[in-house]
Amino acid sequence: MIKYKLKMIFGMRYKSFFETINTVHKITKKPKIIIFFDIVHCAIKYGAGHNDYKIFEFYNMDSKSRDTYLTRIRNKKIIEHLNDKDYRDIIDDKSIFNEKFKKYLKRDVADIEKLSLEEFNEFINKNKTIFCKPYKGGSGRGIEKLSLSDFKNEEEMYNYIKDKKIGVLEAVVKQHEEMAKVNPYCVNCMRLVTVVKENKEVEVVYGVVKFGCSKDYVDNMGFGAVSAPIDLETGIISADAQTCKGEVFERHPVSNIKFKGFQIPLFKEAKEMVKEAALVVPQVRQIGWDICIGQDGPIIIEGNDWTDYMFWQLPAQTSNKIGLMPYYRKLLPELKL
Repeated sequence: MIKYKLKMIFGMRYKSFFETINTVHKITKKPKIIIFFDIVHCAIKYGAGHNDYKIFEFYNMDSKSRDTYLTRIRNKKIIEHLNDKDYRDIIDDKSIFNEKFKKYLKRDVADIEKLSLEEFNEFINKNKTIFCKPYKGGSGRGIEKLSLSDFKNEEEMYNYIKDKKIGVLEAVVKQHEEMAKVNPYCVNCMRLVTVVKENKEVEVVYGVVKFGCSKDYVDNMGFGAVSAPIDLETGIISADAQTCKGEVFERHPVSNIKFKGFQIPLFKEAKEMVKEAALVVPQVRQIGWDICIGQDGPIIIEGNDWTDYMFWQLPAQTSNKIGLMPYYRKLLPELKL
């Protein structure tokens, strides 16, 4: 882990590192040299990357608060402890995942490499418009939304998908009308993170909901979406929404619906679904589930074994400046986090 810290410090992209220093300098007016050494200090003591420092606003915190945050290196350590590397491909590879978790997908899915042209014709004529995803990867990268009407015929579409290697095919989900009221242009998903404890009990660690903020079909934070924390008991959004760049929204920029106080429909059912799904591959003890609330109930979109640690710890959502580390220290005392 010491080697990883050194690699993080000395193998970083220095352009973005100094951009962070300049950004923090503009906000705080502190000398850049002080900010530089504080970032390095946080990397060594808390395992925080310079993006952690900026996004979590470490420059506004004392050491006690900083130590409660789950950071880049701490997250890596936890994932490597909880998730058996020999089983992670079941979650990472979308084709394998779809086969293993078929019960929870509640939509037509297929692998282009396993379909003949005739079978593809049947699939696409039934669904007309589909999402095509790379076998591996995240953050919405490489995903295309394709319609049969975009091509001359089924064979042209079939060859296009095979050539682009975006062979995981999924029918478009129709989301619950309450979720569509906030943003109808994309499927707005929750991220619920589960941990399988040593006694095989499953706990939902935290939950956030992501909403696209444009007319794009992706709700990913890297594409300008916002996330807001969910009260795990009630399913109600408990704070304003925020982008990963620090922009805070009280209301959705398209629909003007207020985030805080919004009730996620069928939240209890979604929570029970992921707790059940978490035991399908218990060797991967921590999974971040992307869940859509469909018209007839919750739907698993995908699972993430390398769980993003930033969602729940954004400044607008942690006004008390307490991150996720108290939970993980209690769960994993043997790691001495």
